[in-house]
Amino acid sequence: MTEKIHQVAIIGGGVCGTALLYLLAEYTDIDDVILIEKYDGMAKVNSHGRNNSQTLHCGDIETNYSLEKATKVKAAAEMVVNYTATLDNRDEVIFKYPKMVLGVGEDECQKLRTRFESFRGTFTSMQLLEKEQIAEIEPNVVLVDGNFRPEPCVALAILDEYCAVDFKQLAESFVTQAKKNSNTDLSIALNTHVEEIVEQDGIFQIYTQDRIIRAKTVVVSAGGHSLLLAQQMGYGLEFSCLPVAGSFYFTPKILNGKVYTVQNDKLPFAAVHGDPDVLIEGKTRFGPTALLIPFLERYNTKTFSEFLRVLRLDRGVVKVFWDLFKVSDIRNYIFKNFLFEIPGFRRWLFLKDVQKIVPSLVLKDITFAKGFGGVRPQLIDKKNAELLMGEAKINSEKGIIFNMTPSPGASSCLENGEIDMRLIVEYLGANIDERKLQQTLHH
Repeated sequence: MTEKIHQVAIIGGGVCGTALLYLLAEYTDIDDVILIEKYDGMAKVNSHGRNNSQTLHCGDIETNYSLEKATKVKAAAEMVVNYTATLDNRDEVIFKYPKMVLGVGEDECQKLRTRFESFRGTFTSMQLLEKEQIAEIEPNVVLVDGNFRPEPCVALAILDEYCAVDFKQLAESFVTQAKKNSNTDLSIALNTHVEEIVEQDGIFQIYTQDRIIRAKTVVVSAGGHSLLLAQQMGYGLEFSCLPVAGSFYFTPKILNGKVYTVQNDKLPFAAVHGDPDVLIEGKTRFGPTALLIPFLERYNTKTFSEFLRVLRLDRGVVKVFWDLFKVSDIRNYIFKNFLFEIPGFRRWLFLKDVQKIVPSLVLKDITFAKGFGGVRPQLIDKKNAELLMGEAKINSEKGIIFNMTPSPGASSCLENGEIDMRLIVEYLGANIDERKLQQTLHH
């Protein structure tokens, strides 16, 4: 028996793949979608709360974002907030904490004061806090034994907005909501590993370990594996993949909300921050570190051979590594992050970083968060020999799309899903309920 031809196949059951599933089921007249996931449930890899910062990035406290980029990220995050308003279990999916970016020292303080002036028009609830005001919200950030720390400090803060997400719960809610729509025939194929995709007579044949799934259109949202599947089909050969792993550390609860630090403009990696952990009560989680690793999944050594295939080592890739290591800030940062992986030594080294946020912390307060931390697949543009930041998409314009989504990918899952939905609808000649979409997600 030949399996039927689905209208859309989505590969990857993380927060981006499931967001697209929900959008197709809820807002289009496409009536046959299959979601293919290699594990036994949704969001088992980078969308799992253990493997990311659980942050809804809004562009306000991320100092590496320009106002233009921050405005775009804010709109994407608002879609997630608007969506969760439709959920009965909203309180299990999205959380409100105070959040701030902390400036320490004259240079960082001046940078934040300038930023406040240009950002306050777009982020109307943003406040500029001096030391005394920071102490009211996050006393451990500026006080040591009841006295103010000596360095100048200011913070940009938003005190009453949604800023944390359990992305696994969000992904599962997308599937639940999609299944409620009885007009769409939804299939979920769990424990199904995609080995390759072949286009034949305008139909995509998706080869898995035990069957062939056929579809008119395909969207691959599978992190670094998206690039692997793309390159097997001859797409994205100009890219290489650099997997960057993040590790975390726990302390007792010493922060009331999220505290970010000012980004070093020379570093293409996230600055250290402290967050309440939404999965573990009574803990503050600090991180991430940024370690270059040869795996597409953090704790899955079987992905080493897949990493070698997407690395596609050549002169362009070597030049990117050379250019990275030439910058002393980046070179020192990469070496330091290798040292972060040495048991015993790493806690002492990380303590120095975290004391920028909480100066009173001592070594016994810090424990390595074993089993926590995911991978962000950073793309290298081999043609131009440069490291690409942000989300990446390869659109074949022939009915198949590949998404590689590093930070802030999870926060922009619905925005990215809407882009893909529109491409698919146009390709299939289907329709979108624009009024419903605007009312629910863009109001």
